[in-house]
Amino acid sequence: MNTLLRSLEARIILLFLLPAFLFVGGLFIYPVLKVLMISVSDPQPGLGNYMLLVENPALRRVFLTTIRIAVLTMLISVIIGYVLAYRMHMAGPVELRIIVFCLMFPLWTSVLVRAFSWVVLLQNNGLLNAWLIQIGLLDRPAALIRNELGVLIGMVHVMVPYATLPIYSAMRGIDPRLNQAARSLGATSWPAFWRIFFPLTLPGIGAAMILVFIISIGFYITPIVLGGGKVVMVAEYISVQITETLRWGLGTMLATTLLVVVLLFVFAFRKLTVLRQGGA
Repeated sequence: MNTLLRSLEARIILLFLLPAFLFVGGLFIYPVLKVLMISVSDPQPGLGNYMLLVENPALRRVFLTTIRIAVLTMLISVIIGYVLAYRMHMAGPVELRIIVFCLMFPLWTSVLVRAFSWVVLLQNNGLLNAWLIQIGLLDRPAALIRNELGVLIGMVHVMVPYATLPIYSAMRGIDPRLNQAARSLGATSWPAFWRIFFPLTLPGIGAAMILVFIISIGFYITPIVLGGGKVVMVAEYISVQITETLRWGLGTMLATTLLVVVLLFVFAFRKLTVLRQGGA
């Protein structure tokens, strides 16, 4: 009787989960499989499109540029996000509300508007160059846009909130009495932070790194506006192949490769986290 009830319960659970499976399968799994099939069948069956990553220097340069900018964006955003999250963790109620408002306000603004705002600030006759010349740090305008620096500035500005919030969430879960206990045992501020507080925030750092990297590797608008055609990332290259040159095989190959890179990054990071926890 118990076996029959458990079997019936399992079938009811599967029945309720079926709409979710169909939804995910129809809107995610099927399109991904379709992209994979096109990448190995257009213009002809085989792995010719994937071989272009090795044989074509221009294509390889676009891919490596994307990875490099995404990694730098991730590292800079997480560092800035950690500092902001720590300030939020230590702040009082009023200061916390102000920081949260300043952090969230850019998310309410279009990415396109923010990108063009950075063009106004960073161009040769923009406010930043004018200020740097006025205080004597520069004698002529610096090239701050239409290069990787401009793209990096714009992407970091977008990604900082995504890096800050997971880290702050991890910090909120830390018992403040741990730091007090470390102080009572003779630890000064820095050892108490480095040996007690910081390790407990690693899950938040890991979540922030994964989130920022996944979003950064697919950036489209910001590199186009701030790169000025001189910095081409994979998303823009895919758009050109799909909508202009109609090389669907090449475009889907790049999309599939980006998906594989993201999955490998997530797997490697989780593996390192598990090994570290096991070693601890």
